[in-house]
Amino acid sequence: MHSTPRFLQGVFSFEGKGLERPAPIDPALSYVVPNGITAQAVYFRGGNAAAELVSVVLMRDGSPMRYFPIGAKSDVHVPLRVVEDLAAGTTVELWLAAPVGVSGAVVVDLGLVEI
Repeated sequence: MHSTPRFLQGVFSFEGKGLERPAPIDPALSYVVPNGITAQAVYFRGGNAAAELVSVVLMRDGSPMRYFPIGAKSDVHVPLRVVEDLAAGTTVELWLAAPVGVSGAVVVDLGLVEI
């Protein structure tokens, strides 16, 4: 079976709207599973330059799928041991939740594999 890696990654500025109110980070952090393909998210790496905790939220068709909290001025690497098949047409996005008024930058790297 042949697999193809896909990545949602980059460095992005943000302004917090509340830890309970995640919002899209950037349109570049969106992926739609192509027709005839199944995909899986296999890891997440992130860094937070802000002085407060933030959480990157992996969204699946507009609903939270996974939360990745990142401490103040810290980083995280999460190899996903529990993976779910993402069917063709599924939209995956990375959103961010941060305390109201907190601004900073986040570094994100989500690894997906198409199978």
